[in-house]
Amino acid sequence: MKARVHITLRNGVLDPQGKAIHNALGALGFDGVREVRQGKVIDLDLADTDETGARARIERMCEKLLANTTIENYAIELC
Repeated sequence: MKARVHITLRNGVLDPQGKAIHNALGALGFDGVREVRQGKVIDLDLADTDETGARARIERMCEKLLANTTIENYAIELC
């Protein structure tokens, strides 16, 4: 089973990389971009066959390692 985890900063958390991207887009002439928030995507290939069990296991992975849940949100997509 394949899974994709989307990790983004929580609202209100400063995003210096997003700000740098925003500034670079403006410098390149891409006007009209109000805000940029960057994140990361982690693709997993799991041996699990049960979606419920896989989702629970990925949530534990996120809580323990993949995401800093103090400042980041995560969303799990099973493929």
